[in-house]
Amino acid sequence: MDATPYREGTLKLGSAADGAIRTLTLTREEKANALDAASVDALSTALDSAIRDGRAVAFGGQGRAFSGGFDFTGIEEQSEGDLLLRFVRIEALLQAVASAPVATFALVGGAAFGAGADLAAACSYRIGSPEAKFRFPGFRFGVALGTRRLAHTVGTDMARSILLENTTIDAEQALKIGLLNRIVDRAELLSTAESVLASHRGLAPAASARILRLTAPDTGDADMAELARSLATPGLHERIAAYRGGPRKSS
Repeated sequence: MDATPYREGTLKLGSAADGAIRTLTLTREEKANALDAASVDALSTALDSAIRDGRAVAFGGQGRAFSGGFDFTGIEEQSEGDLLLRFVRIEALLQAVASAPVATFALVGGAAFGAGADLAAACSYRIGSPEAKFRFPGFRFGVALGTRRLAHTVGTDMARSILLENTTIDAEQALKIGLLNRIVDRAELLSTAESVLASHRGLAPAASARILRLTAPDTGDADMAELARSLATPGLHERIAAYRGGPRKSS
């Protein structure tokens, strides 16, 4: 039995008997699999465990959404320092996924918004169902998360258009611009990932790791610095409240 700790109702781990791919499935269906602090910690821990075992990783979401992004529940009671730490930990997770020495798969069977879309974009393969859709609204409340990775994946001009215009991208468009690598029926997401991984046979693990490293931009420190600068601007609660159309936190 896998010893990786996780909170029930946050993350479901595929068992060690499931094959070469360790599945990490967000199970906060009632919250559209939004990323709270516990789920980010659970994903990070499970990813580290899979990497130590030399296993590929597939991220998925239970229910209709892949992930609705950052979980805003209770943020009125959290300080700006608390929120900064949560975003920093998400960025650290995204960097760990993007720089992983094993193949990573996003199995996008529905909406991937905000930090959820960034998680998908950080993966080495992104396989979606026809219901998949993406949006990256973080700059609407001033948070610079995952920007260079998106630009590396879809190109500078397309990334600017997506971010400046707050575009929602459907599955067909995502495939056209490279945000998705394949579109398959939802029931075939994992089997497609397994088929892709099977095509890696003949590569030594060190060779696979080297390919993944050489084809990913090494911008981690710069990305973290930009995130911190964006979060250092006063008024994060007010910006989030304006974005969500809700009441602002009193000072």
